Amino acid sequence: MRAVRLSQIGKPLEDAEVAVPNIGASDVLIRVAACGICHSDEHYRGGISKIDRLPVTLGHEIAGWIEKVGADIKHVTSGDRVCVHYLVHCGNCEFCVRGLEQFCRTGQMIGKHRDGGYAEFVKIPGRNAFVLPDQIPFEIGAIMMCSSATALHALNKARLKPGESIAIFGFGGLGFSALQLARAFECDPIYVIEINPVKLASAKKLGAIAIDVNERNPVEQIMDARSGKGVDVSLELIGSAKTMRQAVQCLGALGRAALVGLTAESMSIFPYTELINKEVEIIGVSDHLAAELPMLVELARSGKLRLPPDALRFVDLDAEQVNASLDAFQNSIDHIRTAIRVGS
Repeated sequence: MRAVRLSQIGKPLEDAEVAVPNIGASDVLIRVAACGICHSDEHYRGGISKIDRLPVTLGHEIAGWIEKVGADIKHVTSGDRVCVHYLVHCGNCEFCVRGLEQFCRTGQMIGKHRDGGYAEFVKIPGRNAFVLPDQIPFEIGAIMMCSSATALHALNKARLKPGESIAIFGFGGLGFSALQLARAFECDPIYVIEINPVKLASAKKLGAIAIDVNERNPVEQIMDARSGKGVDVSLELIGSAKTMRQAVQCLGALGRAALVGLTAESMSIFPYTELINKEVEIIGVSDHLAAELPMLVELARSGKLRLPPDALRFVDLDAEQVNASLDAFQNSIDHIRTAIRVGS
C-alpha cells in the first residue's frame, strides 16, 4: 500500500510502499478515507517532540471504513464508517481504570509510536474505533478527533459553565472548535485573541469578540471590555510563554486558565497579584478522553460543531504535498486545517 513516512528527523517525509498490516483478534483494519495534518506532525518531523521509532507513518487524525474486523470485535463490522481515538491504552493500569488513558503506563499514540493514517490502511485496536454518522464527512470526522476533541477536553478541565465568559488565545483548529463548543455550552461573551486578520474575521462571523493583538496588549483590551474584572476561563492554544502568561493575566477572580499549547519556554508569574490574590487556577491539558468522544460526535452530527468548506484545505497522499502543508505551520495560515484525502 502507499504511505507517506518519516524516515529521518529534520528531513522531509517520503513516499513509500509498505505491506498492508495484519490484524489480531482485538484489532480492526481501516481503509483510510481522510487524515488530518496536525501541527504535532510538524513537531515530530522537526524533532521538537521526541519520536523514538523510525521509520514511522505519521497521522493521528483518521477516519475511514472498516476493512477487516478481529474475531473479538463486536461493536463495528466491515464497511462501517468510523473515526479513530488516537490514544492506544492497556485498559488495566491505575490510570486506565479511572478513564484517564492519556497517562496509561504503556500507552502509545497512533501516528507517533505506531504507524498512523498517512497511508491507505491503518491497523488500530478495535476499541479505538468510533462509529461516524453519515451526516459527518470523513474529513471532518478525522480532524475533530484531535483538535475538536482536545478543545472539548480543555473546556471540561476548565469546568466551563453556561453564562461564563471565556478568552481563546489562538484561532486554528483548536480555537475554531473551542469557540463553537463554548457557544454550544451557552457561554458569553467569547473573546478570540489572534494576529491573523482573516481568522479574526472568521471569529467575528461565529459570534466572538475579536481581539487583534496588532492593536495593543490583548490583556488590556479584555480588561477594558470587562470593566477590569477579567474573564472566567481562558484557553491558551498557541504554545508560547508570552500568551500563556497573558491567559493568566486576563482572568478575573476565581478564573481558570487551561494551557493546551506546547512550548519548551518557561513562564514567569507573580504569585500574589496574579494567582493568590484572585484565587485563580492554572490547569494543564493533555490530549482528551475516549469517554468524551460520544458527546463530540453528537455535537458534530447535530451541526453545533462544524467546519465550513472555506476553513479547510485538501491534499493528496503525496509526500511533496504533505511536506508543503507541514511547512506552512511555520507561518500564520489563513485556513483552519488541512486534510489528506486518501480514499473515496
